[in-house]
Amino acid sequence: MCGIVGAVAERDVVPILLEGLRRLEYRGYDSAGLAVIDATAQAQRCRVVGKVGKLVSELKQQPLKGHLGIAHTRWATHGKPTQANAHPHQSHDQVYVVHNGIIENHQTLRQQLQQQGYDFTSETDTEVIAHHIHWLLQSGVDLQQAVSETCKILEGAYALGVFCVAQPNQLVATRHGSPLVIGLGLGEHFIASDVSALLPVTQRFIFLEEGDVAVLFRSTVAIYDRHGKLIERLIHTSELQADAVERGKYRHYMLKEIFEQPTAVSETLSGRISADNRVLDSAFGPNSTAIFDAVEAVQIIACGTSYHAGMVARYWLESLAHVPCQVEVASEFRYRQPLGSSKTLVVTLSQSGETADTLAALTEAKRLGFGASLTICNVPESSLVRASDLALMTRAGPEIGVASTKAFTTQLVALLLLTLVLGRRRGLDQAQEQSTVQQLRQLPQRIEQVLKLNPEIQTLAEQFADKQHSLFLGRGCHYPIALEGALKLKEISYIHAEAYPAGELKHGPLALVDANMPVVAVAPNDELQEKLKSNLQEVHSRGGQLLIFANHKTLMQNLDYVQVVEVGEVEALLSPMVYSIPLQLLAYHVALIKGTDVDQPRNLAKSVTVE
Repeated sequence: MCGIVGAVAERDVVPILLEGLRRLEYRGYDSAGLAVIDATAQAQRCRVVGKVGKLVSELKQQPLKGHLGIAHTRWATHGKPTQANAHPHQSHDQVYVVHNGIIENHQTLRQQLQQQGYDFTSETDTEVIAHHIHWLLQSGVDLQQAVSETCKILEGAYALGVFCVAQPNQLVATRHGSPLVIGLGLGEHFIASDVSALLPVTQRFIFLEEGDVAVLFRSTVAIYDRHGKLIERLIHTSELQADAVERGKYRHYMLKEIFEQPTAVSETLSGRISADNRVLDSAFGPNSTAIFDAVEAVQIIACGTSYHAGMVARYWLESLAHVPCQVEVASEFRYRQPLGSSKTLVVTLSQSGETADTLAALTEAKRLGFGASLTICNVPESSLVRASDLALMTRAGPEIGVASTKAFTTQLVALLLLTLVLGRRRGLDQAQEQSTVQQLRQLPQRIEQVLKLNPEIQTLAEQFADKQHSLFLGRGCHYPIALEGALKLKEISYIHAEAYPAGELKHGPLALVDANMPVVAVAPNDELQEKLKSNLQEVHSRGGQLLIFANHKTLMQNLDYVQVVEVGEVEALLSPMVYSIPLQLLAYHVALIKGTDVDQPRNLAKSVTVE
C-alpha cells in the first residue's frame, strides 16, 4: 500500500524523490517523509502527517539536498498517523529505513532490542528493522550483510530501502512479499515500489525476485539472491511514457480513466482475435492449448472490484462454456482449505498483480493440488504474472484512481475471451463464438455512446447530495454489476451503499426503503426484466426513490420518485461492461457534490500489499 522511492546519483536526488512520491500517491497514504545524506556526509530527515504537497511545503521552508536518499508514503498499520510514526525510521542517526509490508514478529524483536539498550520512538513495526541493522553493523559487517542477516529473522512481508551514514555511497534494497523495482540510469540508480514512480528518470528496470538483496552505487548495481549468491536479473524496458500517469484535461484521474475505457477495451482485444473472429489460444501464453484442453472446472480468486468481475464471469462460464465455476474472495479462500483438482484452472484477477491476499491464495491453491494457473492482470512484470502458468494482460494502462474503472471493464473483456476459448472445447459452436467476438469488436463504440450520458448523470447525482444510504439492485449477471456500483459509490462518496439480487428485496432490504433511501437498479432488456420490474414496483409503492438504468425508458414511466436513464440497446453478453459505465459516472459526480477526495479516498489504498 505504501510507496517507496530511493536514489543514488551525482545530482541532488530530492526532486527525484518528491516526484516519485507524487506519482505513488494513488497507492493511498496518510504521511510522507524523506531522508538524504547531505554534502557534509550527514543524514537529514523531514517527515509530515498528510499529503506529499505538505512535505514539499516543509522542504521549501527547510531545504534538504543530497546525493543519496530514500522517501516514503505511509499507510498506517502499526500506530496512528503521526510524525513519529512516519517513515523513514532511523537508528542512532546512522541507519535509515523505509519499509512496505508488515513484520509479524515485530513485538518479539522489539523486546529483544530493548534488552540490548535500544530505545523506540515510534509505535511502528519498521523501527525494529533499523535498530537490528544498526546492532549488526556494530559487529563490523557491511550494510549489505547487515540487511541480509536482519531479513533472515523477519516474519511477514516487506520491501526495504536502507542507507547508512558510515557507508554514504550505497543504497541497499530488498523484498519479500512486497514489490520493489530497480531503475537503471547513467551514473545514477533508483528504487521504487513500481515503475510509474521512476518514469521521468528512466525506462530501464530490474524487477527484484523474492529474497533478492540489491546494493546500488552510482555506477553499479549488484544483486544477491536469498542464498547470498551474486546473480544477474533481466533488464526490462518499459513502454510507458512519463506523461501516461498525468491527468491531462481531466479534473481527476478517475474521470480520465472512465473516459479511457473505449481505448483500453480496444487494446485488450488487439492481437487476441483472428480475422475470422475467433479467439486465439496463444493470447494466453505458451502451452495454453494443452492447459485449456485439460480444464474441467474453473476456480476464480480475487478481491474487491476484481471479485465482482469474477462473479460476472461465473455466469458466462457456466451458461456459455458449460464449465463449472467457483468464485471466492482471496482472503477467505486461503483459509478455507477448499478441495482442489488437478483439472481445475485457477484464475486470479488483479489490477496491480501485487494483491497480497490473491498471491497467498494462489500459493495455497498450488499446495492443495489445483491445476494450472492463469492470471488476468494489468501489470506485465508483477508478482502474479511471474507466479502463474498463463497470463493475459488487460492493457488498460496505468490506473491511478483508487476506485477501479477501466481495469474492471478490461477484466470483463478478458474473462469473456477466456469463456470463449474454454467454450469451444465443450460444445460452443463456431458461429456463436464468431458472433460474440464481433460484438466485442463493437464494444468500444457502445461504451463511447454510454459516455455521452455524462451530463444527464451529473444532473441526477444531485439527488444524492443529502443522502447517507443507497441500495443497488440487479438480477442475474447484473447483480455483480450492482455490487460494483455500490462499491464505487461507497468508496469515493462515503455514502453507505449495499447491493442485493433484486429477488431478495422482500427478504429484508425492503424494510429500509423510504424517500431517504435512493434505489439504483440495473435493468437491461433481458429474460429477467419482467421479474425485476415487479421488484421495482415494490420499491415505488413504498415511496422509494428509484433511479433505473435501462435499455429504454418504457421499462417504467418517469413518475414522481422514478427516473429512467436510457442506456440504449445492448447485446446481452456486453451489457455487464456497458452498464458498469453509468454507475461509475454516478459515483464520480456524487463524490464531487459531497466534496470528497475522488482519487485518494480516505482509508483506502490502490495496491493492497498487506493482508
